[in-house]
Amino acid sequence: MPYDAETLVVGCGNILFKDDGFGPEVIHRLEDYFADKEMPDETMLVDAGTGATHFIFSLPDEKWKKIIVIDVVEFNAEPGTVKVFSPFDMPKGKYENVHTWPVEEPLHDLAESCEVIIVGCKPEEITSPDVVMGLSEPVEKAIPEAMDIVLKEIGAI
Repeated sequence: MPYDAETLVVGCGNILFKDDGFGPEVIHRLEDYFADKEMPDETMLVDAGTGATHFIFSLPDEKWKKIIVIDVVEFNAEPGTVKVFSPFDMPKGKYENVHTWPVEEPLHDLAESCEVIIVGCKPEEITSPDVVMGLSEPVEKAIPEAMDIVLKEIGAI
């Protein structure tokens, strides 16, 4: 199994559709953060792009104890607002990838065997199907807050 760690930090999203690239960007910033620091044992950072639903969440490993998902989530807040969700308190019908595949059900199933949390950021704009790279200003400014949440969750600070 390529995701052989007790804790997975999974950045979801498509960098081609503006704020949908939030999850992968947070993962890349965390990789930079750990470039000269020791990452906690049994922790893996994964830029899952748009494949997490099919290639990670639907293929659980008995070794996994915690999955931290980083993604944009539509909820009642200002763009750039970061909030921690459980898969069971996600806004109904609002958590799907840009191809309109629901993400809630695979996360519910996964939560039966390990702890799952979602670090969600309210997007300002997702441009799908139009390609616009780069995050909006409020979502870009939300990255440090999301990183702090992840670092605390994995015991790095």
